[in-house]
Amino acid sequence: MSKKIQALESRIRKKISPEVSLREWRSSIVLEGTVSSWDELYTAGKMCANQGYKGVVNKLKVKDLDIPRIKRPQLSDHALQGKRVDVLIIGGGIIGCAIARELSKWQLSILLVDKEDDVAMHASSRNDGMIHPGIEPKIGSKKAIFNVRGNELYTRVAQELDVKVIRCGSSVLFDYKLLKLLKPFLLKRAEKMGVKGVTLLSREEVLKIEPNIGIPIAGAVHFATTGIVSPYKMTVAYAENAVQNGAEVSLNTIVLSMTKEHNRIVSVETNRGTVYPRLVINAAGVFADIVADMAGDQFFSIHPRKGEIIFLDKKKGELINGVIGKPSLFQAQTNTKGGGVVKTVDGNILIGPDAYEQPFREDFSTHMDHIEVLMEKHMPLVKGLSPADVINYCAGIRASTYEEDFIIERSEYVANLIHAAGIQSPGLASAPAIAEEIEKLACQALREVMEVKPNPTWNPIRKGIPELSRMDFAARSKIIKENPHYGEIVCRCEGISKGEIIDAIHAPIPATTIDAIKRRVRPGMGRCQGGFCLPSVMKIISEETGLPMTAITKKGNNSYLVVEETKQTPTQTLGPGGESHE
Repeated sequence: MSKKIQALESRIRKKISPEVSLREWRSSIVLEGTVSSWDELYTAGKMCANQGYKGVVNKLKVKDLDIPRIKRPQLSDHALQGKRVDVLIIGGGIIGCAIARELSKWQLSILLVDKEDDVAMHASSRNDGMIHPGIEPKIGSKKAIFNVRGNELYTRVAQELDVKVIRCGSSVLFDYKLLKLLKPFLLKRAEKMGVKGVTLLSREEVLKIEPNIGIPIAGAVHFATTGIVSPYKMTVAYAENAVQNGAEVSLNTIVLSMTKEHNRIVSVETNRGTVYPRLVINAAGVFADIVADMAGDQFFSIHPRKGEIIFLDKKKGELINGVIGKPSLFQAQTNTKGGGVVKTVDGNILIGPDAYEQPFREDFSTHMDHIEVLMEKHMPLVKGLSPADVINYCAGIRASTYEEDFIIERSEYVANLIHAAGIQSPGLASAPAIAEEIEKLACQALREVMEVKPNPTWNPIRKGIPELSRMDFAARSKIIKENPHYGEIVCRCEGISKGEIIDAIHAPIPATTIDAIKRRVRPGMGRCQGGFCLPSVMKIISEETGLPMTAITKKGNNSYLVVEETKQTPTQTLGPGGESHE
């Protein structure tokens, strides 16, 4: 044991628990033993970070803490048995789907697997949709590099994939007059990081952009390149374009184990059969360290960082024009950028998220104490907001590593493994750039074992489902004439037609659950939260897929919405004279 490890172990035993031991493994540091709480586990891991090691592998156990096992799909078949592919991508969030789309530029057989019933079911549908400008991360970090590049790429990518992006800008508010002292430092930092459009605004200039600021301010720092996007629609668009260009997506598919020969993965076992890939890309989000361990290459650990978000009614959407916050300006070494008030691309206002450490990777519950803190902190920023405007809450889990940076690299020890791991905020903003980099690494790895040629039929253009609520009268009339289903409104809150729902069901990645349809065309996301339209949406799913109403789920597996029919068709009986009666 090196002197550095001995000294660090001594500090941790003194501060945390005498039952903790440390060792070096390859170029990482490993923690083992037992502690009394999750806070102690997390603190011990953080004490080992930034100590000159590649990563921190935290194998500590918490006494009397029962962490649920990973949720597995109910499906079990042999649909993938014996399948051979050039590239296996593990994870159907925005990173995995973006990678699949970029790799479809090449003549490769690509298979993306995800254990859920749809893409974008974890962090990629549970974030604020903000395309960060890239000023917050540590200079020179992968977060900083990929954030700035990803922000820049979004304009082209969103246009190609027919996804709405608004460059709304963000304003960081200050209530003291030392703001001007920040200007030289701020502009120098922005120049170093390649962040454009950074300006210092006076109080009067801020109020021209955001006239409903509700607190006293001296001014703001404004970031013009900040954008907003629907994160789940962007993920779906990436996945659909990948499929249109020849990639395959297998949902309800969980990776169970891997078999290696020498320094290569030769097979991957799933609940749907064994797959034989030439290359494996680990984009498994909060489970990326578990996938890395299956491959014998776990040099990092994910500590789940939870954040909760509040959604407000569209009727208050006009109160702001972009993103407003009042955090500390630079928070690269903290858990969160501070959250804020965000106007979404769909016109709602979003508040949050917060951030706190907890042990559960799939716990999406929300808690009133967190919601109250978010409202107390952020609602006063905008005049006219109140708790009565709240229509829903959600929570997401960030895939944080102890080093707090992205892991975008080829494995040093497994020749055909690439990691896209530790992707937390600003992961959404960085996704196009991360996919671009993984494409380069993947082609490099594949060229060692095969010829890689461009896909001559690759088409970057994907047309989304027409949005009736955004059309003018002439465009509405035209589409209703072409498809009368677009003239039948199903969701009154959001103005969603039957035609949009049918198109979602028959899209390249079919949406056959209530939440999957929500992610594509938004029925049930308005004020009544599906109280009016849910039965109609279920009926359309049943008609289009042939599924009985009792088989339709909210989000796959056992999330059934109805148990049995209560009004069955009367059985035919015969009267005394043999006549037929209903």
